[in-house]
Amino acid sequence: MSFIPLLQDAAPQVGGNMVMTVAPFILIIAVFYFFMIRPQNKKQKEIEKMRDSLQKGDKVVTIGGIHGTVSSVKEKTVILKVDDGTKIEFDRSAVATVAGDRASAKAEKAGKSEEKKDEKSDDAVEESSAGSESSENK
Repeated sequence: MSFIPLLQDAAPQVGGNMVMTVAPFILIIAVFYFFMIRPQNKKQKEIEKMRDSLQKGDKVVTIGGIHGTVSSVKEKTVILKVDDGTKIEFDRSAVATVAGDRASAKAEKAGKSEEKKDEKSDDAVEESSAGSESSENK
């Protein structure tokens, strides 16, 4: 009869230890999800969006390294023009990147225009500093 109070006291401690045992596993699963699985899913969705938006005239690179221009787009395949008169048909999933993507071209143009603005402002600063130096020399 003296064992029953010992078991009653031990029961809550076992439950508390079980939570402390399971918590690190839950934390590890959460870290894997947020740092590995979720970014992978986002990247996969971006790739699918890129492949769905292929149009005639886009310059692409396949997973095999073949560079070409999209000649025509079918439901599951893409026909690439790789040379004068040479066309090859690929699955859409074989397209790795779009080299002539319109969105990246816009981003590049925006970046170049910002660089030109920075250069103009740098030139203006240099001219104003040169003007102040010449007035000091007089």
